[in-house]
Amino acid sequence: MTLRATGGYDEHATARWAEEPPKLARADGLPGREPFVRDRARVLHSAALRRLAAKTQVVAVGSGDFPRTRLTHSLECAQIGRELGAALGCDADLVDAACLAHDLGHPPFGHNGEAALAQLAAGCGGFEGNAQSLRLITRLEAKVPGAGLNLTRATLDGTLKYPWLGPGEDTSSAGKYGAYGDDAAVFAWIRAGAPPERPCLEAQVMDWADDVAYSVHDLEDGLQAGLVTLEALRDPAERASVCQLTLESYCPPGLTTQAELAEVFAALLELGCWPADFDGSLHALAAVKHLTSELIGRFCAAVQQATRPADHPPLRRYAADLTVPRRQRLECALLKGVTASYVMRRAGVAAAQAREREIIAELADAIAAAAPGTLDPLFRSEFAAAPDDRARLRVVIDQVASLTDTSAIAWHNRLCAGGA
Repeated sequence: MTLRATGGYDEHATARWAEEPPKLARADGLPGREPFVRDRARVLHSAALRRLAAKTQVVAVGSGDFPRTRLTHSLECAQIGRELGAALGCDADLVDAACLAHDLGHPPFGHNGEAALAQLAAGCGGFEGNAQSLRLITRLEAKVPGAGLNLTRATLDGTLKYPWLGPGEDTSSAGKYGAYGDDAAVFAWIRAGAPPERPCLEAQVMDWADDVAYSVHDLEDGLQAGLVTLEALRDPAERASVCQLTLESYCPPGLTTQAELAEVFAALLELGCWPADFDGSLHALAAVKHLTSELIGRFCAAVQQATRPADHPPLRRYAADLTVPRRQRLECALLKGVTASYVMRRAGVAAAQAREREIIAELADAIAAAAPGTLDPLFRSEFAAAPDDRARLRVVIDQVASLTDTSAIAWHNRLCAGGA
């Protein structure tokens, strides 16, 4: 096929699932925007992206003005992914769009809400945030009826961190997955010609940008909130506890040992970019901002050098896999362990999360009991056209997943006796 003059992506990569009428002619006679520029704009202007402003990242929405939401995390992920992708030879707008879209399917209350919906959706193929993201951009978002945002094949492929179907399907794999069985047709179209279960380079860049963004920025949020302290990180006993949690929660079996993590953690904390202390002053905030900048640069530069050495031709799609050096992979995992230790597992969080799961379950039951009247207009016609209980349950799950933290609580107050 003929390659595009700019970017090196062929017509197969820039194809769209549904045909669209041509754009109205530009008054100035100049050519229209490139396909991936249009993809990025479609995600940026989507309702699903706006809703991320009121969805939990790590700290509950509304608990403060400083902590990230899913929206600010996605914007930061996109900035990191865009620059890293461009340095490797990928189309910057394609990677940007994939990063912006990667969390669109996350439901209210973050991963806690995801776990609650996974139980509720057992009768219709399960629930997974990544698969829900694909469902949104290929079906539920309003741009092209029946095709969602109708993004290009390459951009859709760039969102597939886990390029296989969910449980119960012929190509299912354990754990995370990228598409429901109901969306198998568009998934097969996206993956036409791709190596089975191998994410494209752009998706791997998105995945690493996601890891870097939330591991570094959640550390910054924890420091600013006073939940993470530099004194604790310098205490050997505290570090040992973080290493143990990291080993259990963020490292695949056999990848490393607690002793190796302890050595990597100690060396990471000895880098000159760490501030001496943090008191919330302007000087301290600037010092932490310098820390986050240095850590992001460290993680991305190491990957760039390992994946595309100097003078190597541009890389994209399936020309290469992203190479993350072992040291940086362990450092990133340790930062996740810090946030988990001091933010996600602090006193009171477990009880709050249990109540959030109750809200999700009670709300789903209330919506299903009086549907379609309880559904948004977007979902009423889908519910009415559903051929069986399984399909109707999926519509209810789609409705609940679309809500923000704040709207889920408001809906629960309105539909469920006793309120939240």
